[in-house]
Amino acid sequence: MLKYSDFKLQPLKNHKFKLLKEVKYKDLIIPKNFKTDGATIPRFFWCIYPPNRTDYLPCVIIHDYLCDKREFKKADKYLKECLEEIGISKITRCLFYYAVRIYHKVRYKK
Repeated sequence: MLKYSDFKLQPLKNHKFKLLKEVKYKDLIIPKNFKTDGATIPRFFWCIYPPNRTDYLPCVIIHDYLCDKREFKKADKYLKECLEEIGISKITRCLFYYAVRIYHKVRYKK
């Protein structure tokens, strides 16, 4: 079971975080010192979905790690699964999932 408490984070400048210990999820090992900027959400929506909201930040870290490895389809799939696993509402899960799928298709043709 994925839990926020498994993710030991150090806040950095500009809304970024650094992972202070390795995290395992499914077939992944996210290394210590991995950095994330949280969810890439347009500033207009930050009042509803802040980019570093703790309830979905673990899912975002997993997604960012896989995107850094250019495994976009897997990243999006795991994001959706993680969000469901930690109890994020179906509306938010779908919104996040389809937003990242569209972004990756447009930006990377993936």
